Amino acid sequence: MTDRLYYHDSFLYDFDAHVVESLARDGKHAIVLDRTAFYPTSGGQVHDLGLLVTEGKQIAVTDVADEENGRILHFAAEPLAAGTAVHGTIDSVRRLDHIQQHSGQHMLSAAFIQLFNMPTVSFHMGEESCTIDLETGGLTAAQAEKAELLANQVIAEDRPVSIRFVPLEEARQLGLRKLPPKQTGNLRLINITNFDLTACGGTHVRATGQIGSILLRKIEKVKQGMRVEFVCGLRAISTARRDYSTLTEAAAVYSSHIYDVPEQIRKSLAETKAAGKTQHKLLEELAELNAERLLAQSSGSPRVITQLFAERDAVFIKLLAQKLTAGKSDVVALLASGAGQPTLVFAQSPGQKFNMGQLMKDAMVQLGGRGGGSADLAQGGLAAGTQALGEVEARLHQMAAGLKG
Repeated sequence: MTDRLYYHDSFLYDFDAHVVESLARDGKHAIVLDRTAFYPTSGGQVHDLGLLVTEGKQIAVTDVADEENGRILHFAAEPLAAGTAVHGTIDSVRRLDHIQQHSGQHMLSAAFIQLFNMPTVSFHMGEESCTIDLETGGLTAAQAEKAELLANQVIAEDRPVSIRFVPLEEARQLGLRKLPPKQTGNLRLINITNFDLTACGGTHVRATGQIGSILLRKIEKVKQGMRVEFVCGLRAISTARRDYSTLTEAAAVYSSHIYDVPEQIRKSLAETKAAGKTQHKLLEELAELNAERLLAQSSGSPRVITQLFAERDAVFIKLLAQKLTAGKSDVVALLASGAGQPTLVFAQSPGQKFNMGQLMKDAMVQLGGRGGGSADLAQGGLAAGTQALGEVEARLHQMAAGLKG
């Protein structure tokens, strides 16, 4: 079993140890030490990074894992012989960030319990943000902000945070916020003075002021309740700076104050929606005019209309196909567009004997695309730039001749 030095001092960044064993795990070298300050991925907190130094050689620790038997595995680029003396150094910037995020999580979880009786069921620490999942059917923005405020008030009071180890039976009597479901022996308790007491194996601050601040980012509904995304400490400052820079840039685009950006966006969306409706109406009118022209020029029974629109897209030719066949009993339309992804649309008047879906599949085999549809309407697409439009047009005329014949 590895002696876990971080259990007693979360701010221990240097230590001396000896190699107990080197072994292989999933094709990687894993080093077991008799004692370590490296934190393994556990309890929602991600592992430390750092170096093992021996005889002037530095070996990077790229991952740290916890085994059920109590050993901690330090994954590195090369093994070390048992008995080798090493000096370990922890990436202190990464460790401090994890300390702030994990301690901040305790603060938030306690705040949600005290204010709304919403217990935390899981915690995840990501590279950019952290999340807790709350056992509740709903959480309003106002409630989230109230919990955020309470947590930050306790941070500002710089309350002491202490660590102690107690037997499981004693812990059951102390009113812990959360008791581990599977635990034997002594429990490591993290006590935020007069605010939160819970069992945890992670790294934590010595006083709440070291957390710095907590900033809630988002709340959303998930399968097991409500998810709250947040950042703490120095990460909260960098996130707020990035948010502010983004908002300032957006405000400059609209030539407005940052607080007016949401209204400007709503206005732009409304204008875009209105413009889209106008454009669609114009497109319908254009399709109607083209349909009248093509029908006037057609003859035979059925009237097979073949047309390539090099400057139009799939939306237009599908609309045109519908205009050509709606209310008609003897029309077959074989249309193609060249703008964007080259697209084919085949349509026939209801009651015609052909199968547009099968016809489209046959065409796609010849042209190297993919498509299909129903007996009366089918659509297919070709990879942009892979088919000459002349080849597509020639294929359409060939199919038209076959239908007429």
